[in-house]
Parts: sequence; structure tokens; C-alpha cells
Amino acid sequence: MEFNLISNIENCYFDISPLIYYSHIPTSIAALILSVYVFFKNRSLAGGALLTIAVLFSLWNVVDLVVWVDKDSGMVMLFWSTLYILQSLILAATLYFSYVYLEKKDVPIGKKIIGSIFLLPLIISIPTEWLLTGFDTVICESQQGLLIKYFYYVQGIFLLWILLYFIWKFRNKSGKIEKRQTILFFIGVVFFLVAFTWGNFVGSLTLNWEAEQYGLIGMPVFIGFLAFLIVRYKAFDMKLLGAQALVAAQFILIGAMFFYAQSLTNKVLIGVTLFGTTIMGWYVIRSVKVEIERKEELQKISDALAIANTRLKELDLTKSEFISIASHQLRTPLTAIKGYISLILEGSYGKVPAVIQDVLDKVYTVNSRLVHLVEDLLNVSRIEAGRIQYSFAPTQLEPLVAELVEMFTSTAKQKNLFLKMQLAKKSLPQLTIDPNKIKEVLSNLIDNALKYTKEGGVTVSLESTPDIARIAVTDTGIGIRPEDEKNLFEKFVRTKETTKMVASGAGLGLYVGKNFVEAHGGRLFAESDGAGKGSRFIIELPLVNPNIHIGTSDQPSPSEKT
Repeated sequence: MEFNLISNIENCYFDISPLIYYSHIPTSIAALILSVYVFFKNRSLAGGALLTIAVLFSLWNVVDLVVWVDKDSGMVMLFWSTLYILQSLILAATLYFSYVYLEKKDVPIGKKIIGSIFLLPLIISIPTEWLLTGFDTVICESQQGLLIKYFYYVQGIFLLWILLYFIWKFRNKSGKIEKRQTILFFIGVVFFLVAFTWGNFVGSLTLNWEAEQYGLIGMPVFIGFLAFLIVRYKAFDMKLLGAQALVAAQFILIGAMFFYAQSLTNKVLIGVTLFGTTIMGWYVIRSVKVEIERKEELQKISDALAIANTRLKELDLTKSEFISIASHQLRTPLTAIKGYISLILEGSYGKVPAVIQDVLDKVYTVNSRLVHLVEDLLNVSRIEAGRIQYSFAPTQLEPLVAELVEMFTSTAKQKNLFLKMQLAKKSLPQLTIDPNKIKEVLSNLIDNALKYTKEGGVTVSLESTPDIARIAVTDTGIGIRPEDEKNLFEKFVRTKETTKMVASGAGLGLYVGKNFVEAHGGRLFAESDGAGKGSRFIIELPLVNPNIHIGTSDQPSPSEKT
């Protein structure tokens, strides 16, 4: 390389502006502090790539300072040539960092080879005349060689590569949080690279190298975006670091302004600002630390609850399977016992003495309760497993209700209660329902009404509107307290009053009934004026339901669908 045989070029130099030191030194220190801290706290590919960028950027700043202050043309030309390759390496390292940070894996070897091929000519040309041919003492500028244009092409290729990668990555991110992180990371990276390369490009075109100094501000901005990602999204699996790095970088940048201040007043103002920001920074770090600790505690509690909830679901499923198996095993012998007792009572095996008949009546009643309980347990397990079958058919409600009222008439008489039916003035149209399921629901409601009524009686009424048919079971019994209404249709729930009056019962009838009615597109609900004032249980069924078709269907209730 030709240096024009000049070893001293003092005539090309002037008083160095403090801006040069301010733009180079603080930005390098801030970048190194953040990257070194990240690397040692998170020894990952992304942490190593960030440290590489900071080292290359700091090295570039050192070399550029030598070019500004050294007066030996040989050293200036060597370091000036080195700036070009360092600038290209920074672009390549930033592309590599972007990939490993967002992809969480290393760059494929093929892409590494392509990047190296672009950089190799610049590395080889550092000590040759292909990059810089000499130093012009008239204009105090280096003379550019043939590879300078190639250098600008390489910069453009890497910038375009980074831009296209971010566009591709953003389009392939599905979640809003991931897209937001990608955008913030993209803004920080692009601002840093554009400011850095644009400053050098403008300096080369206009020979006004002051623009280069302002371009270095892109690094603190990049650091700020990384710090925000660390604080907000726990980038690099770190939490408190972002706030600490941000405060440290702020301290360095403001403190470095002392080198730029010319008057005592400015130095005093800078000192006051530095003191104030340091105090505020300490409070910020302390607040962030407290918030992080609280979030970690809440996260631990949330994780523990999630595990407990999963375990409870598993236990609930196991319980349901056990109930289903046990119920199936119990139903067969109980049904057989009921049948044999019925035959004995009817006299199929001969006349039964009155004393024994009374005992058998009690056994029959208890056995019937057990059969009913087992059937409820089976229904619950089927409902939860979504295996309830419905046989829908056109059905007239009046005969169905009349049959059940007649069936319970003897029970009402035994308790000295009235049981009557009130039909609608106009006959109801046929409904497409599963008559056995609706009969089971209504039978349970009438049975409950008679159980929990001491005086008066029960009225079963039929009503209709243009859209729905309504079956209401109204009693003069113990009523419902307001605080019990919200849990009335839950599994295994019985109120204190019902438990006092009738010890038997598992609290499953209303839960099963509610699911059966909802499977028809209707609803089952209760009304009461309070304890001791009777209650009214109402079944509402749509006159026409387009979702129900004649035939057998495994249709779950709306609550099971959700």
C-alpha cells in the first residue's frame, strides 16, 4: 500500500471535538457491560453472539479513534482498512444474533459458509491496495480501491438479508406476544444497523465525518430495546438484568457528558442530573426486584394450583370410573332382589304370613331406594363421560304426566297429602323428546315434593306459550332458602332441611334431571318464597327444537359441550 512516503501528517489534523470521545467511549462501555453480564448469566448461543457484537463494536470504536488521533499515515491507513472489515463483521454478527435469539438454535452450516464467502475478499484485502490505495495529503482522505464498491454491496446484502429474515419471521409467528417481541427486537436491531452504517455512508459521501459520531447512538438505543425485552418478556431467561443494565447504561452515558461540557454551569447541571437519575435508577431496580419476586411467587402458586387441578381432574375421572363399575355390578343383584321380593309379595310362592309380608314390604322399599341410587350414579357417570343415549320420539305430555300422578297417588294418600294435576286449557302439541328421560326427571321431582312436604300437597300443572311447554311441580313443603338456590342442581348437594327430614338420598336427582332437560334444549329451575313457604320446580321444553331428530342419539347436554 502506498503511503506517499509520509510518516507524519500533522497538517491534516485539528482540535479533536469532545463529541468523538463521547460517541465512542460510553457506547462501547455500555455495550460491553450489558453483553458481558448477559453472557455470564446466560451462557447460550444468543448470549455469545451478543457479546461478539459488543466486542466488534468496541473494537471498531477503538480503531476509529486511532484513525482520528494517530498522525502516522501507515498506522492510519492500516486501521482505516480494518474499519471496513469490522463494519461488515458487525453486520454479519448481528444477523447471526438475530437468528439464534429468535430461533433458539444455531445457524445452519450452509448459511455460515455463504456469509463467510461474502466476507473473505474484504479480510484478505486489508493489507493490499484493493481496498485503500493511499493517503491524499491535500484533502486528508484515504484513496479508495476497487473493492470499496464491493464493501458497500456486502453491507447492502447483509442489511437486506436481515430485513427479509425479520419479515419472514414475523409472518410465521402465530401468537400476539411472540409477534410483539419480534417487532421490538426488529426495531432495535434495524435502528442500530441503519444508524451505524448510515453514519459511515454519509461521511464517505460528504467527507463530513461528524455524521459518523451521531450514528453510534444506535448502540444505546439497541441496548435499551434489549433491556426492555429482558424486563418485559424475560429475554435470555433473565429478569432483573434489564433494569440494572438500563440504569448502568444511563449512568455511563450521562457521566460521559462531563467530557463534552465546556463550562462549569454545564458540568454542575450534568452532575445534578447524574445524581438524580442514579437515585431514581436505584428505586427502579428495587421496585422491579420486588415486582419480580411477587410474580415468581404468584407463578409458583399458579403452577401448584394447575398441578393440583390436574390431579383433582384425574381423581374425579377415577372416581367416576369406579362409580360406573360399582354401579353396574350392584344394579344386577339389586334388580334380581327386587323381582324376587315382588313375586313373593304377589303370592307366586304361596301365601305369606302378615308379619313376614310387613318385613318384605320394608325390604322392598329399601331395595327400591338402592336401585334408584345406583341408577342415579350410573347416569352421573354416563353424563360425565358423554355416553348418555336419548331415544327421541313424538310424545304427548298430558298422558305422560297423568301416568306419573296416578303412580304417586297412593304415596300421597299414605302421607295424608293431596296430589292433583292441572292441565292447560288448550291441548299441547306433540313434542320430540325422550319420554323415558323426561318421565324420570318428573318422577324425581314429584317424589321429592312428596318427601319434603308435611302438610298440604303437590300440584303438577301443564302450561304452554307459543314457544315452550312448561311442567311445574308445586308443593307446600319446606321451601328453599335463598343461599341454597345457587347450588341446588350441583352433584351431591343436599340442604340441611332436606337432610333433617329424609336421611337417605345422595343429592344426584336434580343434577341428573338438569342435564336431561338441557339435552332437550330446555331448562330446569326452581322458585321459592323462602324456607317453609313451599317450592316450585319447573321443566321448560321447546315446542320445536331443530337440533333434535327422531331416533337414538348420543347427544350430550349443553353443559357437557362446553
